[in-house]
Amino acid sequence: MPIDAAGALAAAPRVREIRWDHKDVQLYHLGIGAGLPADDPRELRYTLESRLHVLPSFATVAGGGPPGVIAALSAPGVAVDLARVLHGGQRLRVHRPVPVRGRARAASRIVAVYDKGTAAVLVLRTEVRDDDGPLWTEEAEVFVRGEGGWGGERGPSGRPGPVPRQAPDRVVERAVREDQALLYRLCGDWNPLHADPAFAARAGFERPVLHGLCTYGAALKAVVDTLLDGDVDRVREYATRFTGVVYPGETLRVRMWRAAGPDEGGSVRVEAGVRERGDTVVLADTVVRYG
Repeated sequence: MPIDAAGALAAAPRVREIRWDHKDVQLYHLGIGAGLPADDPRELRYTLESRLHVLPSFATVAGGGPPGVIAALSAPGVAVDLARVLHGGQRLRVHRPVPVRGRARAASRIVAVYDKGTAAVLVLRTEVRDDDGPLWTEEAEVFVRGEGGWGGERGPSGRPGPVPRQAPDRVVERAVREDQALLYRLCGDWNPLHADPAFAARAGFERPVLHGLCTYGAALKAVVDTLLDGDVDRVREYATRFTGVVYPGETLRVRMWRAAGPDEGGSVRVEAGVRERGDTVVLADTVVRYG
């Protein structure tokens, strides 16, 4: 079996130093579709360095290193074909607001390997801290098709339940540019699935697909802009499960339901789909918790 579960779990964390500044933040925001209209004051907080606020999902690309999927595949005990890999889910916990520029240490390790029968699931956890303490913790769930069936633990379901039956509090549509994946990959995710038609075909797709983490960022921006008054610092946690793909040129439709919570905080249930394909769901079991 190309995945040595015991070896992957026993490996020491990989620690690297990461740095970023306003240019990295601006590129990320443009990569997820910010900046339209270009003179809109609400968009300038994502694109103009003198007004810059950092959307917390920037944490997934901070430092320009490999994204969670690629990092998980380079972990000890893991040797699989990239074309058989899918990004299954992403979780982010923000300990402090992400600064516009920073220098930190990122420690990553495989914390779980699950046997789903027809696939293996790797959970890669990355903890980031600077001299003042923890900044954020993120987890990437990576599905490897054809690598299950060894009798290992299936793992928890961890789903938050179905979305509310009532009409959503807000519905936002975001057009995905034809070159959106080509722009987003400049943030550090060079997986050819998002640019090379031949590789995409080998992976079973009709053409290159948008990065799941690009959709992830775009959906969070929609929530922040419409339900959190544009205040990026209110986001505490953000989790999703990737259930489908978005093709560049399509339209992302984001539905949101707000729920009250303690301490003047709360949560937002989110579901994102593709308008042109009958609202086919691409982000499910999605929750944004805020303060």
